[in-house]
Formats: sequence, structure tokens, C-alpha cells
Amino acid sequence: MARAPLLQLNDVSLTFGGDPVFSDLSLVVQPGDRVALVGRNGSGKSTLMKLMGGLIEADTGDRSVPPGISVGYMEQEPTMEGCATLGDYAASGLDPSESWRVEAVAEGLKFDPTRAVEVASGGERRRAALAKLMAEAPGLMLLDEPTNHLDIEAVQWLEQALLDTRAAFIVISHDRAFLRRLTRATLWIDRGQVRRQEQGFDRFEEWRDKLWDEEDQQRHKMDRKIKAEARWAVEGISARRKRNMGRVRALQDLRSERAAMIRRQGAAALALDEGPKSGKKVIVAEGLVKAYDGKTIVDGFDLTVQRGDRVAFVGPNGVGKTTLIKMLLGEVEPDQGAVAHGTNLEIAVFDQARAQLDTGATLWENLTGDPLMRVSGQADQVMVRGTPRHVVGYLKDFLFDEAQARAPVRSLSGGERARLLLARLMAKESNLLVLDEPTNDLDIETLDLLQDILGDYDGTVLLVSHDRDFLDRVATTTVAMEGDGTAVLYAGGWTDYQAQRGEREAAPTAPAQKAPTAKPAASEPAPAAKKSGLSFTEKHRLEELPSVIERLEAEIGKLGELLSDPDLFAREPVKFRKATEALSERQDKLSAAEEEWLLLEEKAAG
Repeated sequence: MARAPLLQLNDVSLTFGGDPVFSDLSLVVQPGDRVALVGRNGSGKSTLMKLMGGLIEADTGDRSVPPGISVGYMEQEPTMEGCATLGDYAASGLDPSESWRVEAVAEGLKFDPTRAVEVASGGERRRAALAKLMAEAPGLMLLDEPTNHLDIEAVQWLEQALLDTRAAFIVISHDRAFLRRLTRATLWIDRGQVRRQEQGFDRFEEWRDKLWDEEDQQRHKMDRKIKAEARWAVEGISARRKRNMGRVRALQDLRSERAAMIRRQGAAALALDEGPKSGKKVIVAEGLVKAYDGKTIVDGFDLTVQRGDRVAFVGPNGVGKTTLIKMLLGEVEPDQGAVAHGTNLEIAVFDQARAQLDTGATLWENLTGDPLMRVSGQADQVMVRGTPRHVVGYLKDFLFDEAQARAPVRSLSGGERARLLLARLMAKESNLLVLDEPTNDLDIETLDLLQDILGDYDGTVLLVSHDRDFLDRVATTTVAMEGDGTAVLYAGGWTDYQAQRGEREAAPTAPAQKAPTAKPAASEPAPAAKKSGLSFTEKHRLEELPSVIERLEAEIGKLGELLSDPDLFAREPVKFRKATEALSERQDKLSAAEEEWLLLEEKAAG
């Protein structure tokens, strides 16, 4: 017997004082749905989620939820008025006998329920909002960027909790690994239209590209037909033949239909320009020791960063990743040890707090007010990598329109603020790029573009991120900070680090180097791992490997297609070399992943 839908939107239209955000929108959420909600920044993802949550009303149409069904929405910026602590907020609305739920979720998400609201950071407030939703356990959960401000361990806990829940959920996230593991269907917002596919996010890009290709073919056919009909109209007049007015009206209709087609928004014009080449050795750190309030950040840390390295720093929130990077940049003095810099360093920094932006000023003022971007005597020009540009034209490169140029930064979404900060960062020449949580709030297309330009960037990159997929795509070295002053270097990105860490844990010859075993998620009972003969970390890795292997096979296929072009070497030798190196690297990773999967399968089988 078919179960009733959890939620329905029927013929919904919504306008915010201009063009409609949605028109005649209808959708249904069924019990058991696990849906990725995707789309460009500014496409209306959060607006649609608020419509589903009943937080805003549509101009027309209706929203229906059956009696007895609860819909919960994770607030992005909760006010918390009347609550003394984060725990008070997370438990508000719960029966006192169920307050233990908040403590259990708080442990998994790693925030302190006793922390006073007035001193809590934005990230702590968002974790409290997520804890409130998880503790309430509604029948339908609406999760808007739940992984922002979570470290990887907390993200993995949340993944497991959502895999275990019986509730339906819809999630907005830039974290590909999170979406691939959790979702079974995809809602895609594109130019005000909402499409649904009954497959998870791992098939989204293939589906999107197919639809876009069909759209391009349709547009091309229509252009050809309009051209042919217009030629007939002109020739008919010149030959003084009687005009077929029905055909002329059909031509006008064709032109109107073509004009109504909304062109896809282009990608942001991201570009990095390397400044003067740095020395071969960029940073050399020896014997670094640092502690704050009795907490050891690093103890005897050594690192040599060579020109062209992409070094990622990973570890739990609060472990000291940003502090370590500031020591490497010379902004924070170590208690012991020394840091030496190579020659000709030109440093550009993307900070996770977006502190470089003046939220009270306009986008225009944030660019023209930067001394390094100002063009002398020109109030409407900015210097972009040595070339004067009109400020509005440069903002359009980053998908801002002319009206937004005079708007205050505080009116922007998180993703738009990230794009504005990238616009400032990429206007300057650099050869050492520091990216502290760059992936927060960016849409997936912009992340793809950022990854591509980092691949072509000849400078050096220091990176802090909790996005496992982004780490795999960008990092050549991973520094794992494990919370006790230990910072261990691993070759490659997140997946490589996990594989090598497992080998270190299994090696009996080096107990002093052994990294601590990941703490099991609260929602996963320990006996399950023992029955299979696998540790918690190994069990999680075995579940993860098929998607890793599938991703590597897809990347190898794309690189093979690229290298099959016989003219590529002559036309773009640098691109040919990088593609060849990438293909070899991924083939090695694929072989290692397949071998690792086989070993874990055998161990699981006993």
C-alpha cells in the first residue's frame, strides 16, 4: 500500500520584488526520500528549503503536510533569543526527559552545550542549530549546508547518523563525498526550474551535462530555423511575391520563443597569475614547538615546502591548523624552533572568517578601497594583475550584476561573499597561496573551477579544508594534526592519508609513530566491527572504497579521452604533460585502492 507523501508544493510561485524565483512549481517529498538539493549560488536553494519548511509563504500555490508529520529546518543563523547556553537552544521544544538527545548529538558534532550564547562563534551556533534538528528527530529534515564548520570526524559522524535515521531528508551541501554517500535522488534548480532525478548525487553531473547538451542542440536547431525563415521573408519581398502572413507570424513566434530561452549563467572567470618565481625552497620549518594555555599545538614539527607543493592541513576543529599556518608564514612566533622563507615570496591569503571584507561597505568599495587594487585618480577602476579594469566589469567576471556592485556586502549570501573574496585574491600576483577553508558556501561548479585553476597554478599552496573530495583533488601532501601536538606528514590527499594511516596503525614495528584510532561514532555500535573482523576505521574504509574506485576510473577515462587528441602535445604541451602525469598518478592510486579493497574484503570474511 502506497504511503502518503510527507510534503507537497502545488503550483507555487514566488517573487521577491523582481523576476520570479519560482513559477508554477510543484514537487512531492515521499517517506524515505534522501535528496540532494543542488544549484548555483543564488539559484534559490535556501529559498526553496524555507518554502518547504513553512518559514516563508509563496505568492501563489499551496504547501501541504499530512497531520502528524513534522518538518524540521536547520537554521543558518539562529537568533537564540532567551537562551543562556547553546544547550538551552538545542533542547528548546524538547520534553525535559529527552534532553539526553542533545548531549548525544553534541558529542558527535563536537560542541559544548554549556557554552554561553553571547560568546559562541557563528560556527558553534550553526552546530547547535544542527544538534537541535537532530535531537528533535522530525519526520522530514531540511539541512542547509550542515557540514560547514564541521571537521571531518564530525562530518563522518553526521553521515552515519543520517544513514541510520528512518527520517526523510533533503540536504544542500558543497561536500561531494557527503552527498555521494547519502543521497538517492537529486533536485536541481536551474534558472527557476526545479528538476528531479531518482538517482543520487553521484549521477548528477552526467544527468546535468546530458540535459544541457540537449538544450544546446534545441537552441541550435531553432537558430537555424529562424535564419532560414528570415531568409525566405527577405527573398519574398525582393521577388515582389505575395507574402504568406501566416508564415511571417510563425517567424515572429519563433523569435519570441527563442528570446524567452534563458541562457545558462556562465562560470565565474577565476584566474590566478603567478608573480615572480619563488626560490625552490619556499618554507623550511625546523623543531617547531607551540602551546597555548597548556595545550600543545605542535611539538618538534619539521616541514620543508618546495615550490609547486600543495600542502593540506587536516585535523579536528581547534587542533591548531590555522595557528600552524600562521607560524609557517611568520605571523605567529613559535615557542621553540625556527621558520625560514625562500626568496621572492608573494603571499595571498583566503581567510575562513572573510575578515578581509568590510561587510558595511559595498562590493564596489571593497575592491576600490584595497590599496593594492586602487588605480591612482580613477574611482571606478581596479588593478587586476597589472591591468586596469572597470570595477563593474571585473565584478561581472565573478557573476555579480551591476545592481549588486552598490549593495552592501552584508546583503550577500555566504557563497557570494566567498566569490567576492576570491575576486580580491585573484586580482593580485602571488606565488604562495594560503586557502583557509575556501570550500565553505561555494557552489560545486565554482569549486570545480577553483580546483582546475589550482592545478594550473605554478606557485605553492597551503590549504586547510574539511572537504575530503577537494583534498583528494588538490593536495600533494597532507599534514595530519591529531590533537596531542603530533603532526604527521603523508603523501597525497585525504584518501591517501587514510590508507597510509591504516598501514601505520597496523605496523607493529613503529609504536611511537602510531596515530590514534578514530573514535567510533556514537550511533554505531562497536560489536558490529568486531563481528566482521575489522576495526571501525577499516570498516568505514571498506564502505568508502567502491566510490573511491569508481571516481578514479571516471577520472582515468576523462584523462584518456583528453590524451587521445593527437594534436594536444603540439598545441598545449604543458597541458599534455600535466594530463600524462595525472593519468599515471590515478592509475597508481586505482591499483592501490583495488588491492586495499581486496585485502579488507578478505579480512572481513575471516
